[in-house]
Amino acid sequence: MQRIFAVLAAALLVQSFAFAQTRELATKGELLDRVAAVVNDGVVLSSELDEQIAAISERLRSQKLELPPQNVLRQQVLERLVLEQIELQRADKAGMKIPDEALNNALQEVAQQNHIELSKLPEALAAQGIDYPSYRNSVRKELTLSLLRQRDVLQRISVTPHEIDQYLEKQKNAPSAANEYNVSHILIAVPQAATANELDAAAKRADEVYQKAKSGEDFAKLAVANSNSQDALDGGALNWRKGTELPTFLTDVVMRLKPGEVAEPLRTPTGFHIVRLNEMRGGNQQVMVNQVHVRHILMKTNELADDATVRQKLTDLRARVLKGEDFAGLAHTTSEDPGSASEGGDLGWTGDGAFVPEFERVVAGLKEKEISEPFKTQYGWHIVQLMGRREFDNTDELKRRHAAEEIRASKADEETELWLRRLRDEAYVELRV
Repeated sequence: MQRIFAVLAAALLVQSFAFAQTRELATKGELLDRVAAVVNDGVVLSSELDEQIAAISERLRSQKLELPPQNVLRQQVLERLVLEQIELQRADKAGMKIPDEALNNALQEVAQQNHIELSKLPEALAAQGIDYPSYRNSVRKELTLSLLRQRDVLQRISVTPHEIDQYLEKQKNAPSAANEYNVSHILIAVPQAATANELDAAAKRADEVYQKAKSGEDFAKLAVANSNSQDALDGGALNWRKGTELPTFLTDVVMRLKPGEVAEPLRTPTGFHIVRLNEMRGGNQQVMVNQVHVRHILMKTNELADDATVRQKLTDLRARVLKGEDFAGLAHTTSEDPGSASEGGDLGWTGDGAFVPEFERVVAGLKEKEISEPFKTQYGWHIVQLMGRREFDNTDELKRRHAAEEIRASKADEETELWLRRLRDEAYVELRV
């Protein structure tokens, strides 16, 4: 989100200047704007293109990256705006709207990361010449694109138990998979229905870029000038990722590289990839967690039983258990928790955060085998018995959970690129500059 603040701030500064120029031209009766590209039933304006070029040029200069030739930068930025327009049109047709509450939460995060109160954000933006309503609209657009990709790409990525088993087995045989890698990459894209000539041209171009990178030319500059990936204008940086969080097709390649080395072009469905390993770091650790074993009886209020009535029923049940009746038997016949009643109220071994705060506070105050007094949570009234406490080695479970997350992350980049290429190929696009 802090990156959104910085990037949008630069873009909106330029935008403010452009608006001033537009007003001046309007008073003289001159042409206000031109269409840079027609995208389906929408357009990308030359003013948008110029604003983005200025903002990105400023960012690249601040990062001390050499700018590519203006015609190359213009083409890269225009292609990014075309893809953005396609995505926004798709989101609009799907009825995707970012509610004000979600937008305000995002702006609250921006304000916190910049160490100011949300109420001070308009003032801070104004000091930089940025219009607050325009900034809100820009953040809303970023959130819309993120939501669209979540729906169309990320939620459709599945990870099977077999994939997790394979991943964990691979880790055993390749300890370096636990390392983290700082990677940059360049994509020379090819259309889904590329001809033989188009494939040959892309392969030749990829080899030329690879030779330049291998000979020591600045990789970030080559990415800005040549890459068709969504991270091209960030110098192709994928930043720090665990080995298995890398795009699936890059994992084996990156692990064979030494820091500073560039791999030969790799062919995938999206095109040819040139990868550079910048740095690496790593390590493993055991994860121990505190767990509790509890069982409970849940009762809910209704039209015939108010809070006082339900509480008294649980008080009576507690007294019966203390006199020797079986807790599990009473839970089986009286508890209204459909998930645990058939198990005698047993909730099994659980770690911190498994229950709502009120429930966890009561459990924390119990001794082993002790039964609580009736208490209320959002789910109803409970009595709970603590069966035991233990320190548990959660490393394996955590490894499987992380494995699923990392496999999903490793698929995300390639799936997103394929999705964007498909949207681009299916769209009507007419470039006019």
